[in-house]
Amino acid sequence: MEYVPPPRMTPPPSGWRPIHIVEPAAPRNLPVQDHDAIDADEARAQNLTRNFSLFAVIAIVALIVVLCGRSIF
Repeated sequence: MEYVPPPRMTPPPSGWRPIHIVEPAAPRNLPVQDHDAIDADEARAQNLTRNFSLFAVIAIVALIVVLCGRSIF
C-alpha cells in the first residue's frame, strides 16, 4: 500500500484577520534618586578601587624585585 499525503491546503484570503492594534501601557514613574547617597557610594567605590590597584601594583613590583634579585644574585 502506498502512502497518500493529505490534500494541500488552500491559503486563506488576504485580509482575513481583523485589524488588531495593541496599545502600550503607560510608562511607570521612576523612583526618586538620592544624589548625595549616590555620590558618596561612588566616592567609596573609587577609594576601594584605588586601594586595591595600589596593593596590586605593590605586590607585582615586589614579585618582580624578588624574581630579578634571584637571577642577579
